[in-house]
Amino acid sequence: MNGIAGTRLTFSDATAKVGKWLVLGFFFFFTFVPLIWLLLSSFKTNLELQMRPFALPAVWQIQNYVNAIQISGLPRLFLNSVVVSSVSTVLTLVVTSMAAFVFAREKFPLQQALLNVILAGVLVPIIALMAPYFRLTNALKLYDSLWALILTYTAINLPISTFLMHGFMKTIPKELEEAAVIDGASFFQRFSRVIFPLSRVGLVTAGTFVFLFGWNEFIYALLLTSRIQSRTLQLGIRFFVSQFFTDYTSMFAAIVLTIIPSIAVYVFLHEKIIKGLASGALKG
Repeated sequence: MNGIAGTRLTFSDATAKVGKWLVLGFFFFFTFVPLIWLLLSSFKTNLELQMRPFALPAVWQIQNYVNAIQISGLPRLFLNSVVVSSVSTVLTLVVTSMAAFVFAREKFPLQQALLNVILAGVLVPIIALMAPYFRLTNALKLYDSLWALILTYTAINLPISTFLMHGFMKTIPKELEEAAVIDGASFFQRFSRVIFPLSRVGLVTAGTFVFLFGWNEFIYALLLTSRIQSRTLQLGIRFFVSQFFTDYTSMFAAIVLTIIPSIAVYVFLHEKIIKGLASGALKG
């Protein structure tokens, strides 16, 4: 009997391992194979891409990356994306960290109702807000400026960032605040010297999501800007498409350049991101 049970257990373990690797292989294929194909295609000629789309480049065309930088004005667009993503991230973290602190640590009338209203913004599709944001941007005389994108991205990310920060701040022991109050700390000092420094993991998690959203966002950048001086990196890809010809390989090279910062941010911060998500999900 023990031998049969051991055999069944071994068979079950083997089945679980095979299933695990099948699932991982499935996600690997549909995640990384398109990226690998994109990278290889960015080193081909347009004729080679059409004739041999899945073969290795016969001659590695570095000129595609030169074209990507020169044709689209990539340095200016890159700078705009850095400014928009960074400033919107800072603004979002400042606002949401203070809001999350109040909702997580204070008691006041309609507290839960107000928090639910803010968090309900997570359920609203961002495309549904295009008309209101466009009208508000025009009314504030901010159309076709970087501030239009900065304020819009900040507003869009307030609900999800508040959700993440609120969940994380609730995990911080209240005894730390009580000790600070005994030492004479004010309301602002409790936040700035106790809670805010201890929320680094949550800040990194929320900040990474906000930064990547601003870096990769296309629809609002297209809607709220018209001059190249105000446009972001994602819009530079459109410069490779014309009425009579599309330079696909140079466009692929531009896409590769645009996704490198996103990958780098996640590679360096993925441990803190996962830790922050787990903390907020388990105790938020």
